[in-house]
Amino acid sequence: MPTLKEIKGRIASVRSTLKITSAMKLVASAKLRKAQMAIEAMRPYQEQLQGILTSLQGSSATDKADFTAPSPENAASASNEADFTALGTKTIVAIASDSSLCGSFNANAVAKVRSIRQPGDTVYAIGRKMADAMRRDGFASPADCSSLSEHPSYSDAAALVDKLAEEAGHTGTVVLVYNHFVSTARQEPVVEVLVGAAPQDNDADAVLSAGEESAGTIFEPSRKELLATLLPKTRKLKLYAALLDSTAAEHAARTVAMQTATDNAEDLLAELTLQYNKGRQQKITAEILDLAGGQAEN
Repeated sequence: MPTLKEIKGRIASVRSTLKITSAMKLVASAKLRKAQMAIEAMRPYQEQLQGILTSLQGSSATDKADFTAPSPENAASASNEADFTALGTKTIVAIASDSSLCGSFNANAVAKVRSIRQPGDTVYAIGRKMADAMRRDGFASPADCSSLSEHPSYSDAAALVDKLAEEAGHTGTVVLVYNHFVSTARQEPVVEVLVGAAPQDNDADAVLSAGEESAGTIFEPSRKELLATLLPKTRKLKLYAALLDSTAAEHAARTVAMQTATDNAEDLLAELTLQYNKGRQQKITAEILDLAGGQAEN
């Protein structure tokens, strides 16, 4: 049984840890709010751009009066049902975080990559935790993309998309794996096509077979020119949105993890304090009994 000194030392240690977890929870909450504002401010533009692109391609969405982009929840559900291993050799852009203490955030993203990865695939790892896991698996990242995880930048994301699009002719499809922020308590790993097999990535010449006019719409400049301009922008914005989404999910996961750690520390502190008080009371009682026994002998 631990002595009172040992219990007291452990109480001090738990109190110190409690201060750290509480501070980390507050920091993560503040970062989460900023990340949510960033993704919420950018999403309407992304959805509108995707709607214009879908309309240009003459897809079934043009038959609707109003275009509604699929919600992230629907996209996440579709990615879980799709068989991405059937795409053959592909490039995977996998996003995780640079640090830990965020629950199962990194483990879920790594597991998602492993579920679709095949021999011959190339993995561009964004985030130190993802890079370390892929390196251990023998899929070292061809480029250092770690800065994109901690500080998402549109210019850096655009440069990476340009590189991936250039290599797409050799590697086939490019897919994106990241944790989607659903709520503070829920982050879901998703897989999306960035370049290649997605309907919006059809070759510009192929989608022109219907002519320059579609559903009574005349395009100026030509549909081909518009697609050549908007398609790269959509891809770049999609990667940047995924980076912001993953950042929000990371901070949400860390907030929950630190809240759980704080709650556990408080429970443990209460138990240790009770144990210490009981031990001290027993010691005082024993000393009183010794004194009372000595007086009786006298």
